[in-house]
Amino acid sequence: MAMAVALIVLAVGSVLFFLFSPWHLTPLASNWEAIDRTISISFWVTGLVFLAVTLFMALALVRFGYQKQRRSRYEPENKPLEAWLTGLTTLGIAALLAPGLFVWGSFVSVPEDAHEVEVVAQQWHWGFRFPGEDGTLGAARSSLIDAGNPFGIDPDDPHGQDDVLVENPRLLLPVDRPVKLILRSKDVIHNFKVAPFRAKMDVVPGQTSYFWLTPTQTGEFEAVCAELCGIAHFAMRAKVAVVEQPSFDAWLAEQPTYAELESLEPADPDAGAERFSACVACHGPQGEGQQAINAPRLAGLDRDYFTRQLHLFQSGARGTHEADRFGQQMRPFATSLSDQAIRDIAAYVETLPVTPTRDTIIGDAERGARLYRTCASCHGAQGAGMAAFKAPRLAGMNDWYLVRQLRHFRDGIRGRHPQDGYGNQMVDMAQILIDDRALADVTAYIGTLAQQTAASNVDATRTEE
Repeated sequence: MAMAVALIVLAVGSVLFFLFSPWHLTPLASNWEAIDRTISISFWVTGLVFLAVTLFMALALVRFGYQKQRRSRYEPENKPLEAWLTGLTTLGIAALLAPGLFVWGSFVSVPEDAHEVEVVAQQWHWGFRFPGEDGTLGAARSSLIDAGNPFGIDPDDPHGQDDVLVENPRLLLPVDRPVKLILRSKDVIHNFKVAPFRAKMDVVPGQTSYFWLTPTQTGEFEAVCAELCGIAHFAMRAKVAVVEQPSFDAWLAEQPTYAELESLEPADPDAGAERFSACVACHGPQGEGQQAINAPRLAGLDRDYFTRQLHLFQSGARGTHEADRFGQQMRPFATSLSDQAIRDIAAYVETLPVTPTRDTIIGDAERGARLYRTCASCHGAQGAGMAAFKAPRLAGMNDWYLVRQLRHFRDGIRGRHPQDGYGNQMVDMAQILIDDRALADVTAYIGTLAQQTAASNVDATRTEE
């Protein structure tokens, strides 16, 4: 009897939780109301089956519970019961599957007036590509992907020359206009999902998938990866802003095309050396940094990361938080630089030698090694940075500066600006460093990586001699 009462309480409690639960689907922001209806049908069908089975079990326990004087009757077949069960099961499965089949047919039938945008997935960020004035996306191949061609566009395809490239994980879409999302992955299986759109699809390496939708509400929504793709899967996010058509057109016109990026004047390290003279007062003649004036080391940073940070300072995505007073000092200098000047300085900084730094942080390097396992997924086991993940070098950088920036990421002082997509990822990752001791420990371990690298270089030189 106690078990029967427990089952009845479970059934009633489940129904009440469903009816009065504070957790519901996010407000719908696309044309896919049919998906909401399909989800509701699935809830009702499975809910009725759950109630029927649970209450039947409670009834069976009450009515057919063990009694010493009662004997069970062996009945191997009951054709009427089997017919009822088969019929009801068939109806239930049909009710579950049929709506989904109709919705799927519509989901993959793209309207002729839909515009296109390609979504490119990579651990652990998103990029986007729009067709240019010719309305056709150029050919792209994984074998062509490199630092200078992150989308792998075929330079010999004329359709690709005017393709609009958006490397920043922020996408704008016009409201009330159908859009076909073409999905491509550089590495592993991902899944592009925007919950308020009720639409998502796997992004599989080696093939192209797609789906379509019509955004119906303006606003900014979060895109996530809904397929476990690695250690930073939870931080693989993008912003999707739905705006009016004029705002979308203006934003798209500001984005560079493949031809424009290819035609940029090559970076000149010699010109960069001259421009770097303005940086020497703070960052030192060899970019070694000066702790006394809170200027970090620049030597060792790759040009992509260096360029991106100066652009963030220029746009206000970095150096405007009231608690980032040293970033505020950097911003006026960054805003005085042209794009060509930034490229030249970045090229020169890449040539500067990475000399040993003085340890200023005391921490437990052994404990820090365990914490660094997560960091190594992006920054490399030796802290040398990984350009594919947009992750800068850590080994050899000033330990006092690393601690300050990690604290800023953890506290949301740096990285929370909507335009700083990779900074947003670091904010999430820095949460594993729960206190100042953890900051000191992981930084102490990073200091040992620089020493290991220096020792390896010495050994290699001796071997050559």
